[in-house]
Amino acid sequence: MALGTPEAAEAYRQAKQAAARVVSEAKTQVWEEFGEVMEKDYRMASGKFWQTVRRLRGDEPEAEDSEVDSFITQAEVTEVVQQLLSGKAPGVDEIRPEYLKSLDVLGLSWLTCVCNIAWWSGTVPLFMKGDRNVCSKYRGITLLSLPGKVYSRVLESRVKPLVEPRIQEEQCGLRPSRGTLVQLYTLQRVFEGSWEFAQPVHMCFVDLEKAFDRVPRGILWEVLWEYGVSGPLLRAVQSLYNQSRSLICIASCKSDLFPVHVGLRQGCPLSPILFSIFMDRISRRSQGLEGVQFGDHRISSLLFADDVVLLAPSSQDLQRALGCFAAECEAAGMRTSTSKSEAVILDWKKEACTLQVGEEFLSSSGGV
Repeated sequence: MALGTPEAAEAYRQAKQAAARVVSEAKTQVWEEFGEVMEKDYRMASGKFWQTVRRLRGDEPEAEDSEVDSFITQAEVTEVVQQLLSGKAPGVDEIRPEYLKSLDVLGLSWLTCVCNIAWWSGTVPLFMKGDRNVCSKYRGITLLSLPGKVYSRVLESRVKPLVEPRIQEEQCGLRPSRGTLVQLYTLQRVFEGSWEFAQPVHMCFVDLEKAFDRVPRGILWEVLWEYGVSGPLLRAVQSLYNQSRSLICIASCKSDLFPVHVGLRQGCPLSPILFSIFMDRISRRSQGLEGVQFGDHRISSLLFADDVVLLAPSSQDLQRALGCFAAECEAAGMRTSTSKSEAVILDWKKEACTLQVGEEFLSSSGGV
């Protein structure tokens, strides 16, 4: 259909009217669901009910930002599409990045309409799950639908400004302008200071088993709420995981679809920031008085995504820190890998450091 023709204009008008109807119906449904939630909170969680009432009255600062809860604009969609990398594998719908990058104004407006339908209805009308290889020696990867990836990237651009300021400085993974070099430099300075004053540093490098695939989604929604994501934005994030399904593809053979009720989607633009805040809450809740003094700061842990190093001045303090961290991980549905975790001691003298999680003991490299 040629751009600028009467047929194109009529098609655009009909698409716009259809999107407006869906949005109107979605708004009505959202308010009905909100009323049901408020009624339930009034009967079973009065504190949460009155907190919501005070926020709506303006007595409390609104947790939601009008900008992040407004319509998805064509400018947002266009910016995300332009950032797509060419040559990447398509999802099961076989839509490639080059197809979306070649869209004209009319095509981008249609894609924006689809994103807004997903935004207001809380339902993603695109197949979002693809190939995940679950063999123990391999990491599963999700081949997402490219239009769905555009929608996820728009959501990520709205979630990140809300949660990024709340994430602790200890986390350097999955964040811009940070990386392993920052954590290595921090450890180096800690080592230099401790060595100069003959103060030992006890460390435990903790590995989590299949961290992305174990994240309980119910707990993740609670974390998002705590970090300031609520309302339409929270429902939009949840919609990406509603009735999510996967299949396994080996060569050209595909398995039947099966439901997936736990874990984040590998390869989704939104997953890194979701995992960052999930791990940040675990880190916050497990922090105690342990840690090593570094100037005016006490450093008890350093994180790079799901890789964690705990620091303490003694083996007893390190065991307490490890116990608290492992307990918080278990409460959040995560599991520490004792076979891949290890204790390391920086000290002038050789000293044994025996750490355990439950009944399992960690290996130790002794003094260095």
